[in-house]
Amino acid sequence: MGSHRRLASSGFRRGAAALCVLSAAATALGAVPAHAAPHADTRAEVDRLYQEAEQATQAFDKAQEQTDALRREVHDAQDHIARQQARINSLREQLGALAGAQYRSGGLDPTVALLFSDNPEDYLDKATTLDRIDVQQAGRLRELSSALRDLAQERSETAGKLAELEKSRRAVVVHKRTVEKKLARARQLLDALPSEARDAYDRASRDGGIGLPDLTGAVAPDARAAAAVAAAQAALGHPYVWGANGPSGFDCSGLMQWSYAQAGLQLPRTSQEQRFAGHQVPLSQARPGDLVVYRSDASHVGMYVGDGKVIHAPYPGAAVRYDPVGMMPISSVTRP
Repeated sequence: MGSHRRLASSGFRRGAAALCVLSAAATALGAVPAHAAPHADTRAEVDRLYQEAEQATQAFDKAQEQTDALRREVHDAQDHIARQQARINSLREQLGALAGAQYRSGGLDPTVALLFSDNPEDYLDKATTLDRIDVQQAGRLRELSSALRDLAQERSETAGKLAELEKSRRAVVVHKRTVEKKLARARQLLDALPSEARDAYDRASRDGGIGLPDLTGAVAPDARAAAAVAAAQAALGHPYVWGANGPSGFDCSGLMQWSYAQAGLQLPRTSQEQRFAGHQVPLSQARPGDLVVYRSDASHVGMYVGDGKVIHAPYPGAAVRYDPVGMMPISSVTRP
């Protein structure tokens, strides 16, 4: 059996869920009290950086998804090529054994060795050659010829996919660096603010609840949702890590995906996809385990855990924590 070299796994495991940092931070910064007005220019610059990082993140996500899909396709194609090459080798051995036996018995002209070249179909088309081989050999030769054509086509297609994969991987690197550069600059600006302004930023991201329905007393709709809530609670205190989906660090949708995986359900990777990973319910009917998706672009997601609170991974520098369900504008509530 032939073999092939497996492609190395990408070191860039980042998800669209990283968009949560953009919405959470922008919301928080926009709510800084009036006494922080002298830092308005800094807040505006941070807002701009987060907006640009969001655009780069969307491009990153697209490139990363394409890279993952292409990597799987190339892996499958290389596996199939290896099996096809093994089949061809076996056919050649069978034909060689048949020809050798016939030659030794005087029933085959030595020129039949030409049939075992890389293009045996050329010889099948020659009646004078066909007169010298039996039906069994003719069938094996046609099978070999077909296998060789298929192998050549598969190798050509795989070469094209490898070129696409390399192009996509380069795009991933470019978008990753862009996002990280902008997030680092935003963090630098925030760190330069006085402690009171930074504290106000953190408090603003944890405000919410005005005008919301009474959500007390709700219970999980089933054992799976309860298990997902328990998993999310076990992640409390773990750091926000851009693009991570556990178990030591999380971004917003990575936490949702990991928590439900512990409960036996595979959610999509991004907050936009998670929005449709189940049926949507009114906020007034939210139950523990439901996914609360924020802002119109679905760029942030948390898990409702009851008593008007969610567990979520807020933004870089913050740990997984409880916050009010109304901390940001709610787009939808999804029950997986």
